[in-house]
Amino acid sequence: MTETAGGRFGGRVAVVTGAGSGLGRAAARRLVDEGAEVLLLDRDVASVQEAASELAGASAYELDVSDARAVAATFDAIVERYGRIDALVNNAGVVGEQRPVHRTTDEMWSSVMRVNADGAFYVLRAALGVMVAAGSGSVVNMSSSSGLSGKPHLAPYGFSKAGIVGLTRTAAVEYAAANIRVNAVAPSAVRTPLVEAHIRAAPDPDAMERQMESQSPMPGMGTPEDVAAVIAFLLSDDAARITGLTVPVDGGYHAT
Repeated sequence: MTETAGGRFGGRVAVVTGAGSGLGRAAARRLVDEGAEVLLLDRDVASVQEAASELAGASAYELDVSDARAVAATFDAIVERYGRIDALVNNAGVVGEQRPVHRTTDEMWSSVMRVNADGAFYVLRAALGVMVAAGSGSVVNMSSSSGLSGKPHLAPYGFSKAGIVGLTRTAAVEYAAANIRVNAVAPSAVRTPLVEAHIRAAPDPDAMERQMESQSPMPGMGTPEDVAAVIAFLLSDDAARITGLTVPVDGGYHAT
């Protein structure tokens, strides 16, 4: 991709999954601000429609990423209307219930895998098919600090987010010659609705919040906008020689 008028993403089409709130919504806003035409995908219809209404040039699509047929149909509809996909933020995800491994049920495990692993794969597969046909593209997958280091009571989530790191590396190698870059970000605690729900679900919510605010050398939690800035960089031509990388956005957590 080359630089175009209207900001780093002027004239480009970007897709953001899980765009109804949190990191996805912030990433969509950043891309719109930098000139992209952004398509917001989320299974929460009300949230994604509200998000799209606040962003000029954005459109909302209902999508449950765990439904492979729905993913394929949605991407077909996007290509039919817009002709291409230049950038993808593969962000949709869930945390799941917090349990030690021996108390994690099959359904607890599979409910996270359906979205974070299967869904991320379905979306990436669909987008890469479009990008290969166009001869270019850029992807940012959403991993997590939980995919880079162990966190108690989060086995399904940590497993799925570690898998995103491997999927990112594999896709980066496979599609580099096709002029497609694939990277990931791995945020630590960011104050989003998903993290707020994680805190409330903890056995001791106050202790969980204190722990999350003090876990990194830089105190406090990051913001969705902090992560969105890194996503925009990785999608842009400023990162033209970066692929296969997972970037921690963690206030120094993984430096310790």
